[in-house]
Amino acid sequence: MKQVRRRRLCAGLALALPLLAAGGARGQGAARVDDSSSAQQLRAVPRRAGERPVVTIYEFRSAVPEVQVAAAREMFMTALVRSGAFSVAERARLSEGVMRERQLAQQGVAGGGATGQVTAARYVFEVVVSEANSGASENATGISIGGMRVQSANAADAIGMDVRIVDAQTGLVVDAVNVVKRMEAATTNVSGVGNLLNSVSALRGRNLPLPLDVENRSSRKESVDRALRSCIEVAVAELARRLNTE
Repeated sequence: MKQVRRRRLCAGLALALPLLAAGGARGQGAARVDDSSSAQQLRAVPRRAGERPVVTIYEFRSAVPEVQVAAAREMFMTALVRSGAFSVAERARLSEGVMRERQLAQQGVAGGGATGQVTAARYVFEVVVSEANSGASENATGISIGGMRVQSANAADAIGMDVRIVDAQTGLVVDAVNVVKRMEAATTNVSGVGNLLNSVSALRGRNLPLPLDVENRSSRKESVDRALRSCIEVAVAELARRLNTE
């Protein structure tokens, strides 16, 4: 009799432990270079021979409260550099940096390189995070078997941005692109495993030796920052390809 009970208990644990492991044994991933599809688009931009056009970011605005403009601007700067299509001029801290270097040069601490002229930008980028659609789509399903219930839900938000390139010499907008990205979210919940085991045991005219139940809940949601970076990389890759064909 004791052996039978042990087998039943082991059978219940065999069903329960994989669910617990799936929910609680998520390993910490190692840091790695971003290899997302949008990052791959940046790497695939053709490198044009000769000098690259000098560009800078004139304006970066956001109508989406969740977006930190300073961080988003840095993402855009990184994407411009990684595309390999532009020479990027940093204007945000330029005045402060040049002034400091000139002071050091006057004091004899640094060389005289800071007295040279700053390279003028050929193109100026204007970026606006223009839209965010919360709850663009939602769906949920559930199924119950012998007292065990499995529920799943999926939802999608959306974020979009507009990027314009302005010719600094003429003031004309020479190109523009709009990019929209869906942000996926999913949740799964499993409960009442003990109820199912009791139901199966009852059909066989048996009872579990100990009360048993397992509940597992998992969720996954893409962050606004990750979605925004993807929009930026796709926009920069597209505009870089267009300018390279001129």
